[in-house]
Amino acid sequence: QVQVVESGGGLVQAGGSLRLSCTVSGLSFGDYAMGWFRQAPGKEREGVSSINWRGDYTYYADSVKGRFTISRDTAKNTLYLQMNSLKPEDTAMYYCAARTRYSGSWYEERNYSYWGQGTQVTVSS
Repeated sequence: QVQVVESGGGLVQAGGSLRLSCTVSGLSFGDYAMGWFRQAPGKEREGVSSINWRGDYTYYADSVKGRFTISRDTAKNTLYLQMNSLKPEDTAMYYCAARTRYSGSWYEERNYSYWGQGTQVTVSS
């Protein structure tokens, strides 16, 4: 059974930093590209960042480019998202997922399976 568990969220002031972690078990983590998504209240879930299976290609939404960094540690079966210079508009539930389809773009939800329960990030102004 695949388990995906996000952690590291919390309340932070604007300009602050957080590092999210996503630990995966029950699948061969090193064989999958991974992605981070977020969903703010009243909005659709959106792609934040993605990383390929080897960790040498990364993708970012324009809204987080230059502030967020995605990385992975295959030995620990863990995906990370370092978030710096946080803004109130970054407030959302953050999810990670494994990419299981390649029929579209990295930010399309339909290309991902095995979602976690999410971790809440709240940025105060």
